[in-house]
Amino acid sequence: MSTLEQIKPAPPRPTAGGIRGWWENSRGFLTEVRNETRRVTWPSRREVYATTFVVILTSTFFGLYLWGLDLAFNRVVDWLFRRLGA
Repeated sequence: MSTLEQIKPAPPRPTAGGIRGWWENSRGFLTEVRNETRRVTWPSRREVYATTFVVILTSTFFGLYLWGLDLAFNRVVDWLFRRLGA
């Protein structure tokens, strides 16, 4: 059996109609959510702090970079308006 066949999800079960079918579908969905949540690899506190620091640092860098570009373009446009007499 290949690895792909092992990962493939089971075919969907036939659903009953009406209120009972809705209840069974909801129960099955919540069971699958619980099973998937158990498989999640949660990051450690150290990893969360490290990635948060990287996000803040990157956001600050690009914010300052875009602010500088905005100032430069603003000065170029002002110079062009003064130069062309608009």
